[in-house]
Amino acid sequence: MTPDQLFQIANTIVLPAWLLLMVAPFWKWTGRIAVGIIVTLLAITYVVLLVEGIEALDFDSFGSIEGVMQLFTDPSAVVMGWIHYLAFDLMVGWFIVNDAAKHGINRFLLIPCLLLSFMFGPTGLLLYFLFRLGIKKDYFLDQVEKGE
Repeated sequence: MTPDQLFQIANTIVLPAWLLLMVAPFWKWTGRIAVGIIVTLLAITYVVLLVEGIEALDFDSFGSIEGVMQLFTDPSAVVMGWIHYLAFDLMVGWFIVNDAAKHGINRFLLIPCLLLSFMFGPTGLLLYFLFRLGIKKDYFLDQVEKGE
């Protein structure tokens, strides 16, 4: 399979998960599909690409921006990095939904957070943190400190 085909498939398979997170965030099957199936498939694909390309990786490259840029001149490395983003952004979406369910935050408030997480990762998470702070009057780490 070519890197372009893999890129298209990865982009396509995350869409149902994001739709479920937005439309049915608290449905019992949402997490099973989004994380149990889709994130798992992305993780398996990532590991396969990593194993196939591990010999070509120069781990010293991670120490400089120039080195990282050089890594991403290879289409397979770009797809691997993209799958990394897709999986982790989807996990951020799942965190938002799970945390909102625990704290009774309205599911409609999650939609802009999830859309931003899908498109711009940490931006959606930051918006959720701000919503949570405004609604619950606490920041999520405060729960750990209070022993809750």
